[in-house]
Amino acid sequence: MGKVYVFDHPLIQHKLSYIRDKNTGTKEFRELVDEVAMLMAYEITREMPLKEIEIETPVTTCKTKVIAGKKVGLVPILRAGLGMVDGMLKLIPAARVGHVGLYRDPETLEPVEYYVKLPSDVNERELIVIDPMLATGGSAAAAITALKNRGAQNLKLMCLIAAPEGIEKFQQIHEDIDLYVAAVDEKLNDHGYIVPGLGDAGDRLYGTK
Repeated sequence: MGKVYVFDHPLIQHKLSYIRDKNTGTKEFRELVDEVAMLMAYEITREMPLKEIEIETPVTTCKTKVIAGKKVGLVPILRAGLGMVDGMLKLIPAARVGHVGLYRDPETLEPVEYYVKLPSDVNERELIVIDPMLATGGSAAAAITALKNRGAQNLKLMCLIAAPEGIEKFQQIHEDIDLYVAAVDEKLNDHGYIVPGLGDAGDRLYGTK
């Protein structure tokens, strides 16, 4: 079973409080999400393998370490996931970025894939799928399925906030995938919103209703 990692770093928790606040305007909300994404990128890359190389400093030669292993890909789920990409790229500038677009069928309420564009070497990359909210779990599960169907083998899911119901559903479908979140909230309400949550992440990022 995939693990759930909750990032309890004080800076992440502090900024998340202002992200939740309904009085935080679009500009500040966007900046805070960008900052938290960067801090989460720092945490999610903690286990990256290193290799030793030799370099020459202005003083002498020495052995030092650089990141080894698989290359990284970031895959935001459109559209809200886009708000977290730039923050992550500040720490992982060499990462390639793919995109997965999903919409919810109004009759079945199931996610439907409408757009997938990925790096050509997706099977060789460690992919971090990004979506601010894990509510019902349907969209995230569908996005991971779309990536697996295209050859992705090394996947992680990163969200700002998750509901227990969303975690449970996601793990039922993808029990092999680790989940990284800044907070696990109380529940979903009757409209599928996370409680207490932060409202609709896409609307708050882009000033829409």
